[in-house]
Amino acid sequence: MKIEHILLEKKQVIIKKWFDLILETYPAETAKFMKAQRNRFGNPVGHAISEGIEGLFDELLQGMDHDKIALFLDNIIRVRALQDFTPSKALGFIFILKKVIREELAKKIRDNKLFEELMAFESRVDDLAQISFDIYMKCREKLYKLKASEAKKLTSIIMQRANII
Repeated sequence: MKIEHILLEKKQVIIKKWFDLILETYPAETAKFMKAQRNRFGNPVGHAISEGIEGLFDELLQGMDHDKIALFLDNIIRVRALQDFTPSKALGFIFILKKVIREELAKKIRDNKLFEELMAFESRVDDLAQISFDIYMKCREKLYKLKASEAKKLTSIIMQRANII
């Protein structure tokens, strides 16, 4: 039996646990809200995370289409880059998947001697982390540029009102 087949069988359980552990990275009240509110418009962040991790999981199993992966990651990372997370916390959700899979499939991996396949799968997860870092940095750069532009505009307005310019 291949690890991809086992992962596919356990897909819903893995994704639910992954989602729940990602929510634990948020403050308790925020996590509680995101768990309870499933509406796309009432909870766009939770929806983006849920939809994104399911798409990422599918791509990990099916072939790692870079464009699709970048889209799913961007939807999650864009929000986390704006929130009060350190870079490691903002991107740490990727590595949570490894933990979930090891906990959920430990016995099957041992019984079927799938250690090499697990390592290959985890290598693909590591590839996601590399792509995530690039996306995160682009989001942060854009945010800093917007902040700098806003500061310049504000400074100009203040100087004009003070008749300095």
